[in-house]
Amino acid sequence: MINKMNRRKLILITGMAGSGKTTLSKIVKESGFKVLTMGDVIRELAKQQGVDPTPENIGRLASDIRKEGQDAVARRCIELLKKGYANELVFIDGIRSLDEVNAFKEVFDVMLVAIHASPVSRYKRLTRRGRSDDPKSWEEFKEREERELGFGIGNSIASADFMIINDDGIDQLDKSFNELIKKVKENE
Repeated sequence: MINKMNRRKLILITGMAGSGKTTLSKIVKESGFKVLTMGDVIRELAKQQGVDPTPENIGRLASDIRKEGQDAVARRCIELLKKGYANELVFIDGIRSLDEVNAFKEVFDVMLVAIHASPVSRYKRLTRRGRSDDPKSWEEFKEREERELGFGIGNSIASADFMIINDDGIDQLDKSFNELIKKVKENE
């Protein structure tokens, strides 16, 4: 077994759609850290297959890839990390299951961070964000919620080492990020 002290540190970010993972990732990048977004793996797969990145298509691809195993997206990210990232602290945006967490733990030293926001706050954020795979209605939002809960995201949120509550806006999220970095440095 590899000595954990010599392994690259990853910060895994989990949370329901619209909780603030993308906004936190933006803060992370602005602070000079690297971010790998798991959803980009699915969007790239859609591009490779010539599929429009609609909510339905992205949802189907996310479900289909997990037929290879609940950690299939994580395994693809691990390969990307091995090939294209220097040996530095990297944030992974978009953990959906404990299987994904465990896949990363096999190779890296990880800390799991969960971001939580109320469903109404998250729905409003998603409809404002305007990404092609974002829900266009409350019904689409609820379908996405059920799909992601089916992946096991609730278990990853419940197992987090660090929790960020994000109903109070960007200033609180920025403060929570600074607290997270302080905790990471304390654990080095």
